[in-house]
Amino acid sequence: MLNKPAISSTPIHDILQNRWSPRSFDAEKSIDSQTLTALLEAARWAPSCFNDQPWRFLVCDKTAHLVAWEKLLSALGEKNQLWAKNAPVLILSLAMHDFGHNGKPNRWSTYDTGAASISLCLQATAMGLVTHQMGGFDAEQCKHLFGLPDTCSPMSVIAVGYQAAPDQLPDELKENELKARSRKPLSECFYFGDWTE
Repeated sequence: MLNKPAISSTPIHDILQNRWSPRSFDAEKSIDSQTLTALLEAARWAPSCFNDQPWRFLVCDKTAHLVAWEKLLSALGEKNQLWAKNAPVLILSLAMHDFGHNGKPNRWSTYDTGAASISLCLQATAMGLVTHQMGGFDAEQCKHLFGLPDTCSPMSVIAVGYQAAPDQLPDELKENELKARSRKPLSECFYFGDWTE
């Protein structure tokens, strides 16, 4: 397995340090139902405004739901399909537009859905799996393919599985897989007490 731990300015938890988004998935290894349930439980227990839990996840397990998995794969961008075809599970994350308790617009639903999604990804890392969240998909196509209600917004497709060697990727993707991870310095994204500080 290719490890690419984050090089942080101060120590952070191992799960955070080791979570990254590879594209090389082992097509021969499926995910058992108990493991998949653990990932979904991690998402379920994420925090949300008013505990509304506005996230919904459409789980497409290649072993159990091949037709659904193929439909979701077809909604991905062409480059994403090149590698995501090897992921045994594809998950569409969705944010519900309105609060359940009063029907009013929930402007935090997308934020909360992101929190649930990263909870799922961190649980996967803790269990020896890898995930890759994608924005490169056709949301309108997903709505059509799965008969999704107008009351939700597709947010991302999450590929879940076991990591494989980068050698199976096309050259361009293999190069990205092997290059060092990077982030902007803290000073570019974090402010203390004032926007100018």
